Amino acid sequence: MSELPETAELLAGAHVLALPMRQRFRGIEVREVMVLRGPQGWTEFSPFVEYDDAESAAWLAAAIDFGWKAAPAPLRDRIPVNATLPAVPADRVAEVLARFPGCRTVKVKVAEPGQALADDVARVAAARTALGPEGRIRLDANGGWNVDEAEHAVHALAPFDLEYLEQPCASVAELAELRERIGYLGIPVAADESVRKADDPLAVARAGAADLLVIKAQPLGGIHRALGIVRQAGLPVNVSSALETSIGIAMGAHLAAALPELPYDCGLATVALFERDIAADPLLPVDGAIPVRRPEPDARALTGLAASPERDAWWRDRLRRCRELLET
Repeated sequence: MSELPETAELLAGAHVLALPMRQRFRGIEVREVMVLRGPQGWTEFSPFVEYDDAESAAWLAAAIDFGWKAAPAPLRDRIPVNATLPAVPADRVAEVLARFPGCRTVKVKVAEPGQALADDVARVAAARTALGPEGRIRLDANGGWNVDEAEHAVHALAPFDLEYLEQPCASVAELAELRERIGYLGIPVAADESVRKADDPLAVARAGAADLLVIKAQPLGGIHRALGIVRQAGLPVNVSSALETSIGIAMGAHLAAALPELPYDCGLATVALFERDIAADPLLPVDGAIPVRRPEPDARALTGLAASPERDAWWRDRLRRCRELLET
């Protein structure tokens, strides 16, 4: 990567934060992130803590891209967004969806470890009741099913009128097989992990294993690289978040704003899953959309949500290692 800022410059205005979740989400109860200040404004470096340095380096590239390089010219100033429904019991669905005012699309987490298909059916049924017949429901299994399990689950959940099925299986080969098996149902298959965690993010498109791609700016190395992947893939895309603060969400919003076409409500409303965000004016949905802007962190939040000294040091060491990988 050319013109890398020096490590000292990256860390000069860095803050490491620990944001409590309203409920457990993808196994996380407290989300740790690092925010940095670059010449273009605030940016975020927040690979999940279990990711190794090789995978995390792309997230640092994205943070540098957004903080040190001008974003593409926006084609729109508001981004329609979906609600995100964690794997909560059915009786909590309405409570969670109330945090996403105006959203007419909901992404429902399914295939949660330790839960059964009956839990998924009950959760999706409650979401359909809350949304009414006109709302859109998409499912996200995070690769949690094998092909047979996914086919069985789709038959159980199809009556709720699904918009699409996101990453039902882990591998590209499984996605391709499932897509062939359920093609007659008319439910599109979306690829997420098969794009952002793949050595070749275009492999799933070349294999004909997905109908659309879920694009996330940080894991793909930033807005500019993500736009290149979209152009090469030749498939419809949806822009989503990686459970980021408003600063990271702004990166995704600027990516979505630069796309020529935006056929889906984007997964960029996940700030609502935090008990508290770091921005004074967080990017929360209003009338089902968020604005395209760069939030400033609130000084009180930077202090009140600061991670422990040990975790702060861990993140700073991580950034140093990831920058070395980008340089080499």
